[in-house]
Amino acid sequence: MSGIGTAVTLRPYRHPADVPGLVRVFNEMGEADDVHERRSVEQLTAWYGHATPHFDPARDIIVAEVQGAIVGYARHQWVDTSDEKREHRAIVFVDPRQREIVDVLLDAGEARAAEAAREQGPVDRPRVLTGWADDRQTWRLDAYARRGYEPIRWGFEMVRPTLDDIAVLPLPDGIEIRPIAGRAALRRLWDADVEAFRDHWGGFDGSDEAFEEWLAEPDHDPSLFVVAFDGDEIAGGVLNEVNASENQLLAVERGWLDSVFTRRPWRRRGLAAGLVARSLVALRDRGLTSAILGVDADNPNGALGVYERAGFVVSTRDVQVRRPWLAPGALPA
Repeated sequence: MSGIGTAVTLRPYRHPADVPGLVRVFNEMGEADDVHERRSVEQLTAWYGHATPHFDPARDIIVAEVQGAIVGYARHQWVDTSDEKREHRAIVFVDPRQREIVDVLLDAGEARAAEAAREQGPVDRPRVLTGWADDRQTWRLDAYARRGYEPIRWGFEMVRPTLDDIAVLPLPDGIEIRPIAGRAALRRLWDADVEAFRDHWGGFDGSDEAFEEWLAEPDHDPSLFVVAFDGDEIAGGVLNEVNASENQLLAVERGWLDSVFTRRPWRRRGLAAGLVARSLVALRDRGLTSAILGVDADNPNGALGVYERAGFVVSTRDVQVRRPWLAPGALPA
């Protein structure tokens, strides 16, 4: 496949040979855009070494090269969402010196989405095309806008600048924190997290393959998880993570509250606030000095207020954009 004239060549992803090039693109893009996230070779090797029913790296990543050097890539993934859509996500990552290829990569991502839709066959819900960008990434947002994508949802990245003065609130009656260890216990935790997020905006890949990918992540550390039990039932939890390579690249000492969830029967009882506070203590005890998390700005369960009361402040905002695509039962030409 060729892109702009003969300068840009598009090809399928090759694992793991392409990982260093993809990491370089992601990190240089983040630095240029002042987006404070970084990736490591170990992370992408783990993530892109696992195919799931929703994402097959060999087919869903399209790599762009100029004179044999990787300058960008498109990534496609599909998921059924809480608002009854089949969402085909086309995200692009571009070397900041090669921003002119953004449309070529979006073409490739959308073409892969059409191919996947034809392979899946008709479905009983509308198909839509979606993308994401930090709101400072105007080059990304402009490219989506040229194609008719419109903003539909906002999310916040929130930071607690220090881990001082943590108010540890009492847990609801009957709730206790217990450690999680072993594959069976981790699978129960994974399933509880997936169940809780069915009520949230968007969609989530809860497949067996995605579980295996989660276990293989280089920063996976169950000793940092804070999990609440009510008897034998998991009531909620916070899956904390320390991204050591990211911290080194950004010269920070922060921990991620990567997933904060409360299952429906235990909501509105103050459980989330207690779990977040205990997570901050756990991160502080590991020598971290700040914490970060992401939240849907319109989360229906009041998560934003929980985090603000715990000392988090909004740092950046990201935008989900969407374009109507195919009616129920329809397939792309």
